[in-house]
Amino acid sequence: MASTINSFYFLLLLLFFLDALALGHDEVARQEADRVVGLPGQPAVKFKQYAGYVTVNESHGRALFYWFFEAIGDPQQKPLLLWLNGGPGCSSVGYGAAEELGPFYPQKGDQPKLKFNPYTWNRAANLLFLESPVGVGFSYSNTSKDIERLGDTITAKDSYIFLVNWFRRFPQFKSHDFYIAGESYAGHYVPQLSEVIFDKNKKIAKKHRINFKGFMIGNALLDDETDQRGMIEYAWDHAVISDKVYGDILRDCNFSNPIPSNACDDSLGKYYAVYDLIDMYSLYSPMCVVTNSSSGGGGRRRQRRFAVEGVEPQALAKYEGWHKRPLGYDPCSSDYTEEYLNRPDVQKALHANVTKIPYPWKHCSDNITFWKDAPSSILPIIRKLVEGGLRIWVFSGDADGRVPVTSTRLTLRKLGLKIKQDWTPWYSHQQVGGWTIDYEGLMFVTVRGAGHEVPAHAPKQALQLVRHFLANHKLPTAPF
Repeated sequence: MASTINSFYFLLLLLFFLDALALGHDEVARQEADRVVGLPGQPAVKFKQYAGYVTVNESHGRALFYWFFEAIGDPQQKPLLLWLNGGPGCSSVGYGAAEELGPFYPQKGDQPKLKFNPYTWNRAANLLFLESPVGVGFSYSNTSKDIERLGDTITAKDSYIFLVNWFRRFPQFKSHDFYIAGESYAGHYVPQLSEVIFDKNKKIAKKHRINFKGFMIGNALLDDETDQRGMIEYAWDHAVISDKVYGDILRDCNFSNPIPSNACDDSLGKYYAVYDLIDMYSLYSPMCVVTNSSSGGGGRRRQRRFAVEGVEPQALAKYEGWHKRPLGYDPCSSDYTEEYLNRPDVQKALHANVTKIPYPWKHCSDNITFWKDAPSSILPIIRKLVEGGLRIWVFSGDADGRVPVTSTRLTLRKLGLKIKQDWTPWYSHQQVGGWTIDYEGLMFVTVRGAGHEVPAHAPKQALQLVRHFLANHKLPTAPF
C-alpha cells in the first residue's frame, strides 16, 4: 500500500514538473503569483482561480484587472470565454462575476460569505472577467490624463493588448477556442473588440493569432435610433406609461435626430418619472428596500447607482434613468458585492488594489466623466463579422425595459439578413425558455421572464444558452 501511495505522489510530482517544463519557469512563476488560494468566506471548490493585473501600457503605467476561473472538469478541453459588462464605466467583476455568471455570490451578513452558484458558466468554459477600461473597478493608470481620453476605440485597443499579454502569462490556453460574451453597453465593447481581433488575425503570423471563433451579446445597446424607439414602444405595450405619454413622445420626438426639441425633453421626463417607481431593468422584480428601524420598521427604497453621463444619445442625456444599473433577483445584491470587494482581506486575496487606489471599489466608476467616442450604430461591425463567418448570437431577456426585446428586434431587422427559421420556441426541460429567429449568419434568442441581466434572472436557462452557443447547437425545440 505504501509503495502505491508513493508511486501516486511521484506521478503527481512528475506531472507538475512536466507542466512547468512545457510552460517555462517564467510563466509558471507569473501564474502562481496570480493564483487565488482562497477567498474570505469561500466554499471549497476543486477548480483553480487566478486574479491580478496585466499591463497594457508600460510608459503610462496602465493596467487592467482580471479574475479567471478554470472550467469545472477538463479545463484543458474546454473553450475560453471572456465576459464584459458595459456602462461604459461598469465592472465585469462586480456584475458578471459576482452577481450573474461567476461561481461565487457575496451574501448579506456580518462575516464575509460567498455562496456557490450552481449555474456558474465555468461549467461550460474557462471563464475570464475583465475590468475595462482603466478607471473601472480595480483597473488603473498612473497617468491621470488617460481617464480623460477614454472612449470605445481605446477600450477595444487596450482590451486586445490585455488579451495578447494574458495569453503570454497563460500560454496553455492560447490554442483553445476563444469566445467573447457580454451585455448592455458591451453591445459596443464585444463587437468592437471582436473586430480588432478579426482584423489583427489577418495581419499577423498564425502562431501569434488568437483562436477566435465568435461572440454572444445580451440586451445589447446596438443602434441608438431603434434602441430608443423600442424603449418607448415596450413601455407602452407593457403598461408602464399612459396612452397620453406615449402619444406625446411619438408626436414630439424624432429619435433619428440627435438633438431633441424642448417638447421631446418634457415628454421623456414623464416617461422616466415612472421608472422612479419600478425597476427599469426588470419590470416585475421588486425594488431594493432598506429598513428604517427608527420609523417603526418602515422602509425606503434605495437609490440606484449610475454610470457615466455623456455617451447616450442627446435625446436622453439629461435623464439619470438612462444609466440605472440592473440588480438581479435580489435587488440589494450589489450592496453585498460592494461591501465584500472593499474588504482589505478580500483585496489581498485577489491581488487587487496593489497601488492603493485613492477611492473605494464601486460597480460603476465615478471618475469616468467623459467619453470620447461612441458610434450611433454598431450594425456595420455586425455585418462585417457576419460576412467574416464568426459565430454570432444575440439574446434578450424579455422583461428588460432598458434595452428591451422590442429594441433588439427592430435593430436586427435593420441588418436585412435572410431568415432561415422564424419565431420558434425553445425549451428548458418541460417549459418554453423563449423564442428564436435563425438568421443567415446570426442567431437571435429571447429568454422568457428575464430582465437586463439574463444570467441573474434566469440562471438555469442562461447556462443552457451558453452551452449551446459554445457547441454551435440549436436550442431544443421540444420538451425534454
